[in-house]
Amino acid sequence: VSHGPTYSFPIYIMADHAGKAVWNGDIKGSGTLSTDSGTLNAPYSAGSRFEGKPGANPEELIGAAHAGCYTMYLTSVLTKHGHTIENITTTSTVTMNPNNGHPIIERIHISTEGHVSGGNITTEDFQKHAEDAKANCPVSKVLSSVPKMTLEAKLA
Repeated sequence: VSHGPTYSFPIYIMADHAGKAVWNGDIKGSGTLSTDSGTLNAPYSAGSRFEGKPGANPEELIGAAHAGCYTMYLTSVLTKHGHTIENITTTSTVTMNPNNGHPIIERIHISTEGHVSGGNITTEDFQKHAEDAKANCPVSKVLSSVPKMTLEAKLA
């Protein structure tokens, strides 16, 4: 009895990944966000977080982490269903409401576009797999407490 094609994926091990924040001074001070890998070492401040001034902020880093995780998950699902990925581009926009001094992340919007072929993929198939990734990528699961998460998926 055939259960469809089988795929060989690398075996992954559990790993710890850490980010670090160092802050100097009161709320008008500034700090640095960094990662253990050394890939990120960025300044941040209340200005970069709330006023659009230069520097990093936690919300854009959440967006980048979410977009990365989502895209890898979607790629895995599409590959498992026999599709060939040329590229997938995803943006995760994290919206924070200052909420009278009690900031809250109130919504996340995922926008993804895939250049995918093979396996007779249809727009409906791509949408179904995109929704699967939205619900099941590990970072989406962590962000499930955000009141609203929307998705716009396009098969190019």
